[in-house]
Amino acid sequence: MLLAIDVGNTQTVVGLYDDDRLAEHWRTASVRSQTADELAVELHGLLSVRGRSFGDVTATVASSGVPQLADALRQTARTHFGHEALVVGPGVRTGLELRVDNPHEVGADRVANSVAALALAPGPLVVVDFGTAITFDAVSADGAFLGGAIAPGLEVAVNALGERAARLFRIELRAPDRAIGRNTAENMQSGAVFGYAGLVDGLVERFTAELGGSVSVIATGGLAGLVAPHCRTVERVEPWLTLDGLRLIWQRNQADQSDQAENSVSPT
Repeated sequence: MLLAIDVGNTQTVVGLYDDDRLAEHWRTASVRSQTADELAVELHGLLSVRGRSFGDVTATVASSGVPQLADALRQTARTHFGHEALVVGPGVRTGLELRVDNPHEVGADRVANSVAALALAPGPLVVVDFGTAITFDAVSADGAFLGGAIAPGLEVAVNALGERAARLFRIELRAPDRAIGRNTAENMQSGAVFGYAGLVDGLVERFTAELGGSVSVIATGGLAGLVAPHCRTVERVEPWLTLDGLRLIWQRNQADQSDQAENSVSPT
């Protein structure tokens, strides 16, 4: 079974694949100072509550938006799973062309999202990921990553507003019944949910014009289910898109290694 781990700035998403099927999944808080041993304890707990164990994990693939945790992921896989983890980054075969000024700047999660999105729909397409930051990824008609946009995430914006504005406060993130709020909490909820829906639609419409016509729009991330229903442009929500992309990248690298092994065998 393949363990796929996407470490974000706020949350870590973990999935356990049985071939192509996502058998188990979890969301946990990302801890930047977490050591390999602490990560192993956490993963052991997640697996054990679903009746799984380290022995079930035969391969590991990961992306990390927190550089210091990438080494912890590698060490955990090596020490506790008995194999080398594939950590997506420069030098890893993804099958996705990056037509940007500096390919090394593109986050592994954005690469994984684009790879998974292309498996669901042909380009051109736009992927919107509702994480600590909201990322917008543009993929061309011939399946290349063209770049995108980054905006502050919904929780970041709402928390900052509560901290910086003396008469405002933290609120429950949910869609209010109406856009015109009748109290402070509803005002803030309207600005957050409906305001960010407008931000998404505005950027997607600009992307669509630059991509030259009709595009498929896929949303993912922890808050996609909250905002996407209020967007005109989002066609589908795929909560585990990043994990699926990591699985596909792992499979491509396994196929590449198999081809290299076959080519290295001398004919008899």
